Amino acid sequence: MSERVLTTLRSDPGRLTTDPGDPQDVDEVDAALTLWVLHELSYRGFEDVSPDAEWEPAVLALRRHLQRDLEARLRARWPGHEVSRETFADDLMAFIESDDGPSVASYVHSHASADQVLELVRWRSIYHLRESDPSTWTLPRLTTAPKAALAELQYDEYGSGRPDRLHAHLFARAMEALGLSTRYADYLDECPLEVLEMNNVMTLFGLDGRLRGASMGHLAAFEVTSSVPSGRLVKGLQRLGMAEEIIDYYAEHVVADSVHDQIAVRLICAALAADEPDQAEDIFFGAFTCLDQEARFARAILGRWGVAA
Repeated sequence: MSERVLTTLRSDPGRLTTDPGDPQDVDEVDAALTLWVLHELSYRGFEDVSPDAEWEPAVLALRRHLQRDLEARLRARWPGHEVSRETFADDLMAFIESDDGPSVASYVHSHASADQVLELVRWRSIYHLRESDPSTWTLPRLTTAPKAALAELQYDEYGSGRPDRLHAHLFARAMEALGLSTRYADYLDECPLEVLEMNNVMTLFGLDGRLRGASMGHLAAFEVTSSVPSGRLVKGLQRLGMAEEIIDYYAEHVVADSVHDQIAVRLICAALAADEPDQAEDIFFGAFTCLDQEARFARAILGRWGVAA
């Protein structure tokens, strides 16, 4: 399916169809790759695909078809959660902090080889080379208080006005120092389903205004669970004598995300739930999905390295 979609996007996007073709020819990885390609039309696009393809009705129809399938699978994994308006922020923080999924950072801290770290960096680059962009889609969909808080958080992610401090740029510099390609998505073909879906989920939540609560819940879980693992990665990278640029990248997140977690939970999510109570459960759904996807990613890469997760 991905081959057919790419060929049609280059020639005549209007000829796309929601029919995935022979079911025997389609698997989860191929469907996820296809959705990633369609999502990318709303980011940087492709040199050999017309920018008009982003708004071609046939493209949007196929994208929506694949998005609905992805959301249905995410909802099926979500066990639900009872939401309290009175203690929303504390409950959300506790919900996220209670996660006990496998930790890639802990393994890197003490055991990973340099080659394993390079593989991790290549896989993570699919997200980190555009970093906070998926959450930015949500900004105009928010009410006043959560919008202001998200803008504050994103301003930091985008370097506080300094191009050299933009987090995606810092990661690109780190990849260059490690001898890796900094061309966006150069390592996409080696990434497993878990990496593709992680990125598709963030874009789905950001692009669909209906899922603004899930988008912000996902962001909150990401920020709350970032600072401590980043510290472990710093120590693991130092143990291996890796380039200073990659060490500095994660050291930046040790500091930044120790503040971002409170902004995301209390000033964004709790404020959004207060303004729009119907989004409250979706905030928890988004947080759960982030944690669940990270656990699936960890099991995939640790399993590849022969580590029981």
